[in-house]
Amino acid sequence: MKTQSQLRKLGLFDARVPRYTSYPTAPQFKPGDWSDKAAGWLRAIPEGASVSLYVHVPFCRRLCWFCACRTQGTKTAEPVGAYVETLQKELRLIKAHLPDGVTLSHLHWGGGTPTLLEPQMIADLAGAIFDVAPLAEGAQFSVEIDPTEVDAARIDALAEAGFNRASIGVQDFDPMIQEVIGRPQSHEVTREAVELLRARGIRSLNVDLLYGLPHQTEARITDSVKKVIDLGPDRIALFGYAHVPWMSKRQQLIPTDALPTPEQRLDLFNTARDLFLADGFEEIGIDHFARPDDGLAIAHRNGTMHRNFQGYTEDQAEVMIPVGASAIGRFPQGYAQNEPATSKYQERVLRGELPVARGHAFVGDDRLRGRIIEKLLCDFRVDFNAVAAEHGADAQALAAMAEGLEDVLPETTELSGGVLTIREDARPLARIIARWFDAYEMSAAGHSQAV
Repeated sequence: MKTQSQLRKLGLFDARVPRYTSYPTAPQFKPGDWSDKAAGWLRAIPEGASVSLYVHVPFCRRLCWFCACRTQGTKTAEPVGAYVETLQKELRLIKAHLPDGVTLSHLHWGGGTPTLLEPQMIADLAGAIFDVAPLAEGAQFSVEIDPTEVDAARIDALAEAGFNRASIGVQDFDPMIQEVIGRPQSHEVTREAVELLRARGIRSLNVDLLYGLPHQTEARITDSVKKVIDLGPDRIALFGYAHVPWMSKRQQLIPTDALPTPEQRLDLFNTARDLFLADGFEEIGIDHFARPDDGLAIAHRNGTMHRNFQGYTEDQAEVMIPVGASAIGRFPQGYAQNEPATSKYQERVLRGELPVARGHAFVGDDRLRGRIIEKLLCDFRVDFNAVAAEHGADAQALAAMAEGLEDVLPETTELSGGVLTIREDARPLARIIARWFDAYEMSAAGHSQAV
Protein backbone atom coordinates (compact mmCIF):
# COMPACT_ATOMS: atom_id res chain seq x y z
CA MET A 1 0.00 0.00 0.00
CA LYS A 2 1.16 3.51 -0.68
CA THR A 3 2.51 5.28 2.41
CA GLN A 4 0.33 7.74 4.27
CA SER A 5 2.48 10.61 2.98
CA GLN A 6 1.88 9.49 -0.61
CA LEU A 7 -1.86 9.08 0.00
CA ARG A 8 -1.94 12.52 1.63
CA LYS A 9 -0.33 14.09 -1.45
CA LEU A 10 -2.96 12.41 -3.62
CA GLY A 11 -5.74 13.94 -1.52
CA LEU A 12 -7.11 10.88 0.30
CA PHE A 13 -7.25 12.54 3.70
CA ASP A 14 -8.85 15.80 2.53
CA ALA A 15 -11.36 14.75 -0.11
CA ARG A 16 -15.09 14.33 0.34
CA VAL A 17 -16.53 12.26 -2.47
CA PRO A 18 -19.69 10.26 -3.16
CA ARG A 19 -19.98 6.59 -2.20
CA TYR A 20 -21.41 6.07 -5.71
CA THR A 21 -24.25 3.77 -4.78
CA SER A 22 -25.90 5.41 -7.78
CA TYR A 23 -24.89 7.53 -10.73
CA PRO A 24 -25.79 10.29 -10.89
CA THR A 25 -25.75 10.50 -7.11
CA ALA A 26 -28.84 11.39 -5.07
CA PRO A 27 -27.93 15.11 -4.66
CA GLN A 28 -28.44 15.41 -8.43
CA PHE A 29 -32.06 14.21 -8.24
CA LYS A 30 -34.58 16.95 -9.03
CA PRO A 31 -38.02 17.58 -7.51
CA GLY A 32 -41.07 17.68 -9.72
CA ASP A 33 -44.09 15.79 -10.93
CA TRP A 34 -42.58 12.33 -11.18
CA SER A 35 -45.65 10.15 -10.57
CA ASP A 36 -46.66 9.79 -14.21
CA LYS A 37 -43.07 9.20 -15.30
CA ALA A 38 -42.60 6.50 -12.65
CA ALA A 39 -45.88 4.88 -13.71
CA GLY A 40 -44.62 4.77 -17.29
CA TRP A 41 -41.36 3.20 -16.16
CA LEU A 42 -43.31 0.51 -14.29
CA ARG A 43 -45.46 -0.21 -17.35
CA ALA A 44 -42.30 -0.51 -19.49
CA ILE A 45 -40.99 -3.46 -17.44
CA PRO A 46 -41.16 -6.55 -19.71
CA GLU A 47 -43.73 -9.21 -18.91
CA GLY A 48 -42.22 -12.03 -16.87
CA ALA A 49 -39.19 -9.96 -15.83
CA SER A 50 -37.42 -10.44 -12.51
CA VAL A 51 -37.08 -7.23 -10.51
CA SER A 52 -35.92 -6.14 -7.07
CA LEU A 53 -38.09 -4.39 -4.51
CA TYR A 54 -36.95 -2.24 -1.59
CA VAL A 55 -39.26 -1.44 1.32
CA HIS A 56 -38.31 1.39 3.70
CA VAL A 57 -39.58 1.30 7.28
CA PRO A 58 -38.56 4.63 8.85
CA PHE A 59 -39.54 3.92 12.47
CA CYS A 60 -37.17 3.21 15.36
CA ARG A 61 -37.74 2.66 19.05
CA ARG A 62 -34.54 4.59 19.65
CA LEU A 63 -32.78 7.08 17.41
CA CYS A 64 -29.07 6.26 17.23
CA TRP A 65 -27.04 9.44 17.13
CA PHE A 66 -24.60 8.26 14.48
CA CYS A 67 -27.34 7.51 11.94
CA ALA A 68 -28.02 9.79 8.98
CA CYS A 69 -30.86 7.69 7.52
CA ARG A 70 -34.46 8.89 7.18
CA THR A 71 -35.89 7.68 10.48
CA GLN A 72 -38.28 8.78 13.22
CA GLY A 73 -38.85 7.58 16.76
CA THR A 74 -42.00 5.95 18.09
CA LYS A 75 -42.94 4.46 21.46
CA THR A 76 -46.17 2.82 20.30
CA ALA A 77 -47.33 0.50 17.52
CA GLU A 78 -50.13 2.78 16.24
CA PRO A 79 -48.10 4.89 13.78
CA VAL A 80 -46.27 1.78 12.58
CA GLY A 81 -49.56 -0.01 11.91
CA ALA A 82 -50.94 2.98 10.01
CA TYR A 83 -47.74 3.13 7.96
CA VAL A 84 -47.96 -0.57 7.06
CA GLU A 85 -51.52 0.02 5.83
CA THR A 86 -50.17 2.83 3.63
CA LEU A 87 -47.45 0.53 2.28
CA GLN A 88 -50.15 -1.95 1.28
CA LYS A 89 -52.05 0.82 -0.55
CA GLU A 90 -48.87 1.89 -2.35
CA LEU A 91 -48.25 -1.70 -3.40
CA ARG A 92 -51.73 -1.86 -4.92
CA LEU A 93 -50.96 1.32 -6.88
CA ILE A 94 -47.74 -0.27 -8.16
CA LYS A 95 -49.57 -3.46 -9.12
CA ALA A 96 -51.99 -1.46 -11.27
CA HIS A 97 -49.08 -0.46 -13.55
CA LEU A 98 -47.00 -3.62 -13.43
CA PRO A 99 -47.10 -6.07 -16.38
CA ASP A 100 -48.08 -9.70 -15.87
CA GLY A 101 -45.71 -12.37 -14.65
CA VAL A 102 -43.18 -10.15 -12.87
CA THR A 103 -41.27 -11.90 -10.06
CA LEU A 104 -38.87 -10.73 -7.35
CA SER A 105 -35.22 -11.76 -7.51
CA HIS A 106 -34.34 -9.68 -4.45
CA LEU A 107 -36.54 -8.23 -1.71
CA HIS A 108 -35.03 -6.03 0.99
CA TRP A 109 -36.67 -4.44 4.04
CA GLY A 110 -34.58 -1.58 5.38
CA GLY A 111 -34.98 1.26 7.78
CA GLY A 112 -35.24 2.40 10.36
CA THR A 113 -36.07 -0.81 12.14
CA PRO A 114 -38.15 -3.28 10.11
CA THR A 115 -38.19 -5.64 13.09
CA LEU A 116 -40.27 -3.04 14.91
CA LEU A 117 -43.23 -4.46 12.99
CA GLU A 118 -45.44 -6.81 14.98
CA PRO A 119 -45.84 -10.37 13.63
CA GLN A 120 -49.24 -9.67 12.05
CA MET A 121 -47.89 -6.52 10.40
CA ILE A 122 -45.03 -8.59 8.96
CA ALA A 123 -47.48 -11.14 7.58
CA ASP A 124 -49.77 -8.44 6.14
CA LEU A 125 -46.90 -6.58 4.47
CA ALA A 126 -45.35 -9.72 3.00
CA GLY A 127 -48.74 -10.83 1.70
CA ALA A 128 -49.29 -7.46 0.00
CA ILE A 129 -45.83 -7.63 -1.62
CA PHE A 130 -46.34 -11.14 -2.94
CA ASP A 131 -49.74 -10.17 -4.29
CA VAL A 132 -47.83 -7.73 -6.52
CA ALA A 133 -45.02 -10.12 -7.44
CA PRO A 134 -44.03 -13.48 -5.94
CA LEU A 135 -40.49 -14.45 -5.06
CA ALA A 136 -38.65 -16.05 -7.95
CA GLU A 137 -36.95 -19.40 -7.46
CA GLY A 138 -33.73 -18.86 -5.52
CA ALA A 139 -34.70 -15.28 -4.62
CA GLN A 140 -33.06 -13.44 -1.74
CA PHE A 141 -35.32 -11.88 0.90
CA SER A 142 -33.21 -9.83 3.30
CA VAL A 143 -34.24 -7.82 6.35
CA GLU A 144 -32.27 -5.40 8.51
CA ILE A 145 -32.30 -6.67 12.10
CA ASP A 146 -31.83 -4.67 15.30
CA PRO A 147 -30.93 -7.32 17.92
CA THR A 148 -32.42 -5.16 20.68
CA GLU A 149 -35.74 -4.97 18.80
CA VAL A 150 -36.48 -8.51 17.70
CA ASP A 151 -37.89 -11.67 19.25
CA ALA A 152 -38.80 -15.22 18.32
CA ALA A 153 -42.35 -14.33 17.24
CA ARG A 154 -41.19 -11.71 14.75
CA ILE A 155 -38.44 -13.92 13.36
CA ASP A 156 -41.00 -16.71 13.01
CA ALA A 157 -43.28 -14.35 11.06
CA LEU A 158 -40.41 -13.33 8.78
CA ALA A 159 -39.33 -16.94 8.24
CA GLU A 160 -42.92 -17.90 7.42
CA ALA A 161 -42.91 -15.16 4.77
CA GLY A 162 -39.76 -16.56 3.14
CA PHE A 163 -37.07 -14.38 4.69
CA ASN A 164 -33.63 -15.96 4.14
CA ARG A 165 -30.92 -13.33 4.75
CA ALA A 166 -30.44 -11.26 7.91
CA SER A 167 -28.48 -8.02 8.03
CA ILE A 168 -27.53 -7.21 11.63
CA GLY A 169 -26.38 -3.77 12.64
CA VAL A 170 -23.51 -3.84 15.15
CA GLN A 171 -21.43 -0.70 14.41
CA ASP A 172 -19.09 -1.34 17.41
CA PHE A 173 -19.22 -3.53 20.52
CA ASP A 174 -17.24 -1.23 22.82
CA PRO A 175 -19.63 -0.04 25.62
CA MET A 176 -18.17 3.45 25.81
CA ILE A 177 -18.41 3.99 22.06
CA GLN A 178 -21.96 2.63 22.09
CA GLU A 179 -22.89 5.16 24.76
CA VAL A 180 -21.35 8.04 22.82
CA ILE A 181 -23.20 7.11 19.59
CA GLY A 182 -26.50 6.37 21.36
CA ARG A 183 -26.66 2.66 20.55
CA PRO A 184 -26.29 0.32 23.54
CA GLN A 185 -26.16 -3.26 22.25
CA SER A 186 -24.23 -5.97 24.03
CA HIS A 187 -22.45 -8.87 22.39
CA GLU A 188 -24.68 -11.22 24.38
CA VAL A 189 -27.92 -9.69 23.07
CA THR A 190 -26.55 -9.81 19.54
CA ARG A 191 -25.52 -13.46 19.94
CA GLU A 192 -29.02 -14.34 21.19
CA ALA A 193 -30.50 -12.77 18.04
CA VAL A 194 -28.06 -14.70 15.85
CA GLU A 195 -28.96 -17.96 17.61
CA LEU A 196 -32.67 -17.28 17.06
CA LEU A 197 -32.00 -16.71 13.36
CA ARG A 198 -29.82 -19.79 12.94
CA ALA A 199 -32.37 -21.95 14.79
CA ARG A 200 -34.99 -20.94 12.23
CA GLY A 201 -32.85 -21.88 9.27
CA ILE A 202 -31.45 -18.47 8.36
CA ARG A 203 -28.08 -19.46 6.97
CA SER A 204 -27.10 -16.14 5.37
CA LEU A 205 -25.98 -13.52 7.86
CA ASN A 206 -24.55 -10.07 7.18
CA VAL A 207 -23.07 -7.78 9.85
CA ASP A 208 -22.61 -4.00 9.52
CA LEU A 209 -19.64 -2.39 11.25
CA LEU A 210 -18.45 1.21 11.32
CA TYR A 211 -14.93 2.56 11.51
CA GLY A 212 -14.13 6.19 12.28
CA LEU A 213 -16.40 6.40 15.33
CA PRO A 214 -15.60 8.66 18.32
CA HIS A 215 -13.04 7.20 20.75
CA GLN A 216 -12.42 4.28 18.39
CA THR A 217 -8.86 2.95 18.62
CA GLU A 218 -7.09 0.06 16.95
CA ALA A 219 -7.36 -1.95 20.17
CA ARG A 220 -11.09 -1.31 20.45
CA ILE A 221 -11.89 -2.11 16.83
CA THR A 222 -9.77 -5.26 17.13
CA ASP A 223 -11.91 -6.40 20.05
CA SER A 224 -15.13 -5.60 18.17
CA VAL A 225 -14.01 -7.43 15.03
CA LYS A 226 -13.07 -10.53 17.02
CA LYS A 227 -16.52 -10.52 18.64
CA VAL A 228 -18.16 -10.13 15.21
CA ILE A 229 -16.16 -13.05 13.80
CA ASP A 230 -17.29 -15.09 16.82
CA LEU A 231 -20.90 -14.62 15.63
CA GLY A 232 -20.09 -16.54 12.43
CA PRO A 233 -21.31 -14.07 9.77
CA ASP A 234 -21.08 -14.85 6.06
CA ARG A 235 -20.64 -11.25 4.96
CA ILE A 236 -19.33 -8.02 6.49
CA ALA A 237 -20.02 -4.43 5.49
CA LEU A 238 -17.27 -2.23 6.96
CA PHE A 239 -18.47 1.31 6.35
CA GLY A 240 -16.71 4.53 7.26
CA TYR A 241 -18.77 6.65 9.66
CA ALA A 242 -19.95 9.75 7.79
CA HIS A 243 -20.08 12.69 10.19
CA VAL A 244 -22.52 15.12 8.55
CA PRO A 245 -24.22 17.01 11.41
CA TRP A 246 -25.41 19.74 9.00
CA MET A 247 -27.53 17.05 7.32
CA SER A 248 -28.37 14.86 10.33
CA LYS A 249 -29.09 17.02 13.37
CA ARG A 250 -28.82 14.12 15.83
CA GLN A 251 -25.13 13.80 14.94
CA GLN A 252 -24.59 17.10 16.75
CA LEU A 253 -24.71 14.98 19.93
CA ILE A 254 -21.51 13.23 18.88
CA PRO A 255 -18.31 14.93 20.17
CA THR A 256 -16.29 15.97 17.16
CA ASP A 257 -13.10 16.26 19.20
CA ALA A 258 -13.31 12.50 19.88
CA LEU A 259 -13.44 11.57 16.18
CA PRO A 260 -10.31 9.97 14.70
CA THR A 261 -8.31 11.87 12.11
CA PRO A 262 -8.48 10.74 8.47
CA GLU A 263 -5.10 9.06 8.89
CA GLN A 264 -6.38 7.23 11.97
CA ARG A 265 -9.53 6.22 10.08
CA LEU A 266 -7.37 4.49 7.47
CA ASP A 267 -5.47 2.67 10.22
CA LEU A 268 -8.76 1.54 11.79
CA PHE A 269 -9.99 0.20 8.45
CA ASN A 270 -6.74 -1.64 7.79
CA THR A 271 -6.74 -3.15 11.28
CA ALA A 272 -10.23 -4.57 10.75
CA ARG A 273 -9.41 -5.59 7.18
CA ASP A 274 -6.35 -7.58 8.22
CA LEU A 275 -8.35 -9.45 10.87
CA PHE A 276 -11.09 -10.41 8.41
CA LEU A 277 -8.59 -11.56 5.80
CA ALA A 278 -6.69 -13.59 8.39
CA ASP A 279 -9.94 -15.37 9.26
CA GLY A 280 -10.55 -16.43 5.68
CA PHE A 281 -12.87 -13.70 4.42
CA GLU A 282 -12.37 -12.45 0.87
CA GLU A 283 -12.10 -8.71 0.32
CA ILE A 284 -14.96 -7.41 -1.82
CA GLY A 285 -14.66 -3.95 -3.38
CA ILE A 286 -13.96 -0.97 -1.16
CA ASP A 287 -15.74 -1.95 2.06
CA HIS A 288 -17.13 -5.52 2.07
CA PHE A 289 -15.80 -8.93 3.07
CA ALA A 290 -17.39 -12.33 2.47
CA ARG A 291 -16.80 -16.02 3.02
CA PRO A 292 -15.65 -17.74 -0.21
CA ASP A 293 -18.96 -19.62 -0.60
CA ASP A 294 -21.13 -16.53 -0.06
CA GLY A 295 -23.10 -15.37 -3.10
CA LEU A 296 -21.38 -11.98 -3.10
CA ALA A 297 -17.91 -13.54 -3.14
CA ILE A 298 -18.94 -15.79 -6.03
CA ALA A 299 -20.35 -12.83 -7.99
CA HIS A 300 -17.17 -10.88 -7.27
CA ARG A 301 -14.98 -13.67 -8.64
CA ASN A 302 -17.24 -14.03 -11.69
CA GLY A 303 -17.22 -10.29 -12.41
CA THR A 304 -21.03 -10.08 -12.08
CA MET A 305 -21.25 -8.03 -8.88
CA HIS A 306 -23.17 -4.76 -8.89
CA ARG A 307 -23.51 -1.73 -6.65
CA ASN A 308 -26.77 -0.19 -5.45
CA PHE A 309 -28.22 1.76 -2.55
CA GLN A 310 -27.65 -1.16 -0.17
CA GLY A 311 -23.99 -1.39 -1.20
CA TYR A 312 -22.62 -4.36 -3.14
CA THR A 313 -25.01 -6.99 -4.44
CA GLU A 314 -25.12 -10.10 -6.62
CA ASP A 315 -28.58 -9.05 -7.85
CA GLN A 316 -28.75 -8.89 -11.65
CA ALA A 317 -32.16 -7.19 -11.92
CA GLU A 318 -32.26 -3.98 -13.95
CA VAL A 319 -35.19 -2.65 -11.92
CA MET A 320 -35.47 -1.90 -8.22
CA ILE A 321 -38.96 -0.75 -7.24
CA PRO A 322 -39.10 1.65 -4.27
CA VAL A 323 -41.79 1.25 -1.59
CA GLY A 324 -42.19 3.49 1.43
CA ALA A 325 -41.20 6.99 2.47
CA SER A 326 -37.84 8.17 1.03
CA ALA A 327 -37.24 4.84 -0.76
CA ILE A 328 -35.20 5.12 -3.96
CA GLY A 329 -35.74 2.94 -7.00
CA ARG A 330 -33.78 2.35 -10.16
CA PHE A 331 -35.14 1.73 -13.66
CA PRO A 332 -33.42 1.48 -17.06
CA GLN A 333 -34.73 5.01 -17.65
CA GLY A 334 -33.52 6.61 -14.40
CA TYR A 335 -34.02 6.93 -10.63
CA ALA A 336 -37.18 7.64 -8.65
CA GLN A 337 -37.35 8.62 -4.98
CA ASN A 338 -40.51 8.66 -2.88
CA GLU A 339 -41.55 11.55 -0.64
CA PRO A 340 -39.05 11.62 2.23
CA ALA A 341 -41.44 12.90 4.91
CA THR A 342 -43.68 10.11 6.19
CA SER A 343 -46.73 12.35 6.53
CA LYS A 344 -46.49 13.69 2.97
CA TYR A 345 -45.78 10.21 1.64
CA GLN A 346 -48.95 8.90 3.30
CA GLU A 347 -51.03 11.84 2.05
CA ARG A 348 -50.06 11.19 -1.56
CA VAL A 349 -50.69 7.45 -1.37
CA LEU A 350 -54.10 8.05 0.19
CA ARG A 351 -54.90 10.35 -2.75
CA GLY A 352 -54.16 7.44 -5.07
CA GLU A 353 -50.84 8.78 -6.38
CA LEU A 354 -47.51 7.07 -6.72
CA PRO A 355 -45.63 9.10 -4.07
CA VAL A 356 -42.53 9.86 -6.15
CA ALA A 357 -41.14 13.29 -5.29
CA ARG A 358 -37.67 13.43 -6.85
CA GLY A 359 -35.80 11.67 -9.57
CA HIS A 360 -33.42 11.70 -12.46
CA ALA A 361 -34.08 10.56 -16.01
CA PHE A 362 -30.87 9.38 -17.66
CA VAL A 363 -29.49 11.77 -20.27
CA GLY A 364 -26.44 11.82 -22.49
CA ASP A 365 -23.76 9.42 -21.32
CA ASP A 366 -25.15 8.90 -17.79
CA ARG A 367 -25.45 5.15 -18.15
CA LEU A 368 -22.00 4.80 -19.67
CA ARG A 369 -20.33 6.82 -16.93
CA GLY A 370 -22.36 5.02 -14.28
CA ARG A 371 -21.19 1.65 -15.58
CA ILE A 372 -17.55 2.78 -15.64
CA ILE A 373 -17.78 3.99 -12.04
CA GLU A 374 -19.56 0.81 -10.94
CA LYS A 375 -16.90 -1.44 -12.48
CA LEU A 376 -14.09 0.56 -10.89
CA LEU A 377 -15.65 0.27 -7.44
CA CYS A 378 -16.65 -3.38 -7.88
CA ASP A 379 -13.55 -4.76 -9.61
CA PHE A 380 -10.94 -1.95 -9.42
CA ARG A 381 -10.76 -2.20 -13.20
CA VAL A 382 -12.92 -1.33 -16.17
CA ASP A 383 -12.74 -2.80 -19.65
CA PHE A 384 -13.76 0.07 -21.92
CA ASN A 385 -14.21 -2.35 -24.82
CA ALA A 386 -16.72 -4.42 -22.83
CA VAL A 387 -18.62 -1.34 -21.63
CA ALA A 388 -18.72 0.00 -25.17
CA ALA A 389 -20.13 -3.30 -26.43
CA GLU A 390 -22.80 -3.28 -23.70
CA HIS A 391 -23.99 0.18 -24.62
CA GLY A 392 -23.30 0.38 -28.34
CA ALA A 393 -20.66 3.06 -27.78
CA ASP A 394 -17.19 3.76 -29.17
CA ALA A 395 -14.49 2.11 -27.03
CA GLN A 396 -11.82 4.64 -27.98
CA ALA A 397 -14.09 7.50 -26.92
CA LEU A 398 -14.65 5.83 -23.56
CA ALA A 399 -10.95 5.24 -23.01
CA ALA A 400 -10.36 8.91 -23.84
CA MET A 401 -12.32 9.78 -20.68
CA ALA A 402 -9.29 8.60 -18.71
CA GLU A 403 -6.97 11.12 -20.39
CA GLY A 404 -5.37 13.38 -17.79
CA LEU A 405 -6.14 11.04 -14.89
CA GLU A 406 -2.53 9.94 -14.57
CA ASP A 407 -1.38 13.58 -14.44
CA VAL A 408 -3.77 14.40 -11.58
CA LEU A 409 -3.33 11.12 -9.71
CA PRO A 410 0.06 9.80 -10.79
CA GLU A 411 0.95 6.12 -10.36
CA THR A 412 -2.56 5.15 -9.28
CA THR A 413 -3.89 3.56 -12.48
CA GLU A 414 -2.69 1.66 -15.54
CA LEU A 415 -4.32 1.80 -18.97
CA SER A 416 -3.48 -1.04 -21.32
CA GLY A 417 -5.42 -2.59 -24.18
CA GLY A 418 -8.47 -0.51 -23.37
CA VAL A 419 -8.54 -1.71 -19.74
CA LEU A 420 -8.08 0.77 -16.90
CA THR A 421 -6.88 -0.82 -13.66
CA ILE A 422 -6.47 0.77 -10.24
CA ARG A 423 -3.13 -0.33 -8.84
CA GLU A 424 -3.42 -2.44 -5.72
CA ASP A 425 -1.58 0.05 -3.51
CA ALA A 426 -3.88 2.83 -4.76
CA ARG A 427 -7.19 1.11 -3.97
CA PRO A 428 -7.90 3.38 -0.98
CA LEU A 429 -8.23 6.12 -3.62
CA ALA A 430 -10.90 4.25 -5.62
CA ARG A 431 -13.72 6.71 -4.89
CA ILE A 432 -11.48 9.65 -5.81
CA ILE A 433 -10.51 7.91 -9.05
CA ALA A 434 -14.17 7.17 -9.76
CA ARG A 435 -14.92 10.87 -9.28
CA TRP A 436 -12.80 11.58 -12.37
CA PHE A 437 -15.54 10.01 -14.51
CA ASP A 438 -18.38 11.93 -12.84
CA ALA A 439 -19.59 14.67 -15.18
CA TYR A 440 -21.75 16.43 -12.57
CA GLU A 441 -20.84 19.33 -10.32
CA MET A 442 -20.42 18.23 -6.74
CA SER A 443 -20.71 19.96 -3.39
CA ALA A 444 -18.07 18.34 -1.19
CA ALA A 445 -20.12 19.19 1.91
CA GLY A 446 -22.79 16.78 0.80
CA HIS A 447 -20.54 13.73 0.80
CA SER A 448 -18.48 11.66 3.22
CA GLN A 449 -14.71 11.50 3.66
CA ALA A 450 -12.86 9.53 1.02
CA VAL A 451 -11.45 7.25 3.72
